[in-house]
Amino acid sequence: MDLDVAQVRAFVRTAEELHFGRAAGTLGISQQALSKRIARLESLLGTELFQRGGNGVRLTEAGQRFLPPARQTVAAADTAVAAAIDKERPLHVDVWGHLYAPMRTLAQVAGRAGELALGHGRDLPSVTTALLNGDIDAAFGRVHPPLPDGLAHRLVRLEPVDAVLSADHPLAAEPALRPGQLRDSTLWAPSALNRLDFLHRFADRFDIQNTATSVNLGPAHFLAEVTADPRRFSLMPADVPLPQVPGLRSLPLVDPTPLYAWSLLWRTGNGHPGLNSLAAACAEEAGRSRWLEYDPTGDWLPEPPTNHPRNGSKQH
Repeated sequence: MDLDVAQVRAFVRTAEELHFGRAAGTLGISQQALSKRIARLESLLGTELFQRGGNGVRLTEAGQRFLPPARQTVAAADTAVAAAIDKERPLHVDVWGHLYAPMRTLAQVAGRAGELALGHGRDLPSVTTALLNGDIDAAFGRVHPPLPDGLAHRLVRLEPVDAVLSADHPLAAEPALRPGQLRDSTLWAPSALNRLDFLHRFADRFDIQNTATSVNLGPAHFLAEVTADPRRFSLMPADVPLPQVPGLRSLPLVDPTPLYAWSLLWRTGNGHPGLNSLAAACAEEAGRSRWLEYDPTGDWLPEPPTNHPRNGSKQH
């Protein structure tokens, strides 16, 4: 009996997630394709590996027995692929969302992920093209659907977002703001809003009617433009070190707190050994620093997270 590694990998990921949609998302395939792979594997083995019902998905006894050697099979396949490529080559990683300083997060794990070579992507479409062309191995930034076939991603960090505005803004004296309080203000964006999925969805969700765009010449220039008009505001991750811009205020957003989702993105089938190291380092830091905490009653995401964040409060 010859096993198809793609089918075994689909089983392992679904067994880890216990959710077909999340597993499919991390593998970069449709849920229908994932289900077909598992069904073919079950047909080949002559037994069911999952029990599917109203209470979710869980492993059968056969699935529980199959999982440990299945993990070994996937690991062996990855090792074989890694052996066929140049192990000495650094892992080529690109980032996007530069105004939100993605390197802050990547820098916290880079020392545990082997040698990295950084690219210069400016947006998600250019990064996905580079991944599919094999120009880079992985990328880091905010992922939003639809993604091209052949790419997979894993959620790494959910970061609270603050409102930044002028000290002369009518709401500047508030200790915190609800997003709806900004309805009559102007959302200042560093590019056309239809190219900025997070800001675009924020404006739609909280009925921000007035928007205006600028040119991204870096955080200091952008935030100086925000402070130039007391009606303007924008959004920045709460932990981003802000430049010293006179008259700038940063206020927490609550009820709900918007979260900016950072993900690791890669091409399926990429066997570079540094990719597993980087993913493992991200997962380790997420556990240590509580990066994946998510409370659906008090937080807002444009789309639900695709991993298993723990509920709980976040520290700004």
